Amino acid sequence: MTVQIDTDAEATVRANDRGHVFHSWSAQGAIDPLPVAGGEGSTFWDYNGNRYLDFSSQLVNLNLGHQHPDLVAAIQEQAGRLATIQPSMANDVRGELARRIVEVAGDSFQKVFFTNGGADANENAVRMARAFTGRRKVLSMYRSYHGNTTTAISLTGDPRRWQNEPGDGSVAHFFGPYLYRSAFHATTPEEESARALAHLEQVIVLEGAGTIAAIVLETVVGTNGVLIPPPGYLQGVRELCDRYGILLIADEVMVGFGRVGEWFAFQARDVVPDLITFAKGVNSGYVPLGGVVISREVGRFFDDRAFQGGLTYSGHPLACAAGVATFDVFERDGILARVRDLGDRVIAPTVAEWTERHPSVGEVRGAGLFWAVELVRDRETREPLVPFNAGGADAAPMGEFAAACKRSGLWPFIHFNRTHIAPPLVIGEDELRRGLAIIDRALDTVDAYAR
Repeated sequence: MTVQIDTDAEATVRANDRGHVFHSWSAQGAIDPLPVAGGEGSTFWDYNGNRYLDFSSQLVNLNLGHQHPDLVAAIQEQAGRLATIQPSMANDVRGELARRIVEVAGDSFQKVFFTNGGADANENAVRMARAFTGRRKVLSMYRSYHGNTTTAISLTGDPRRWQNEPGDGSVAHFFGPYLYRSAFHATTPEEESARALAHLEQVIVLEGAGTIAAIVLETVVGTNGVLIPPPGYLQGVRELCDRYGILLIADEVMVGFGRVGEWFAFQARDVVPDLITFAKGVNSGYVPLGGVVISREVGRFFDDRAFQGGLTYSGHPLACAAGVATFDVFERDGILARVRDLGDRVIAPTVAEWTERHPSVGEVRGAGLFWAVELVRDRETREPLVPFNAGGADAAPMGEFAAACKRSGLWPFIHFNRTHIAPPLVIGEDELRRGLAIIDRALDTVDAYAR
């Protein structure tokens, strides 16, 4: 597609944004958002004709890429016959999408409660767990992000929680497995799994097992490191939950719907949670949508008890129409198998080779189309390239890396001392290889910081 240069339009967009839009997670005077003119597939562009490979899928939600024709058509068709209807009424696309989600989730699940996104999915999943168990407390990992509403931000472990405290006072945190920076002095994945589980059980006991309603965890930790659970860990968490009467809530907001080559990431770990939260990839964010997939046991509990929760736009028909179309595309185009193939055949060997040539690369890890490259100053000590939660001048090396990527036409996903690889699942193999080559060259800019 030919990209038109329109500096007048850019000036208007920039003026309106800087004058009137209040941006999230930002000091308003310190940002300069890029005016975006359009997008297609794995690429978006600005008003000056600069094109960018979207290696972050925006916020790891644009699984089927920009302007997918099937999703756009589904929204248009739905808008033409019924743009919206309240959630207390039955709707064809809402029911169809719920049926399809339950089918891929597995036989243990029966119903879906729709929300507007991932934060309120986690919020309502916790509310369900508290009602079901009659308990209040919830446990979550320090390295996590679960959303920006009150309980969701309290569940969040990363620094975005700090300025929002006190929040939900019934949340406690624990260390999850992270072998590269093990809190348990482990040297093998098996040791890390066993020691992390022993630690979690101690937290359960010391917090009072009879007070804990749920353990909430990202099946694969997303923004905070693309941390794949070591062998046996998720099964061990499931066993602890069963032993102490605690519900297991799998936050699949970021990794659900194909990101790691499965409908849901827990399905690759032979474990079944009680509740699944989702959003993002269910319809690539074309219209806001999230939800909670509810097990048969939890669902039956609410057969004769009212669930005290609801949203005006729950299961919005436009959002659900795009969700149904997403399932059609996944099945027709073999998206899951494609993601596994590209991850195993293209990304894995490429990033492994970076560890041989770039002294700044401490570790690479991931699955499917979801990878993290951890950058360090010293491979022996594993000192991060930039400090934890760095800002300003301390974060400059990562800023240099990101700028190098953008100059070469790639929009990266960076967080602390890591760059993540999370392109749309429909990315062409040639585009994927081109993007990886851009990152490879950009790593040269930060190798100078490595000892």
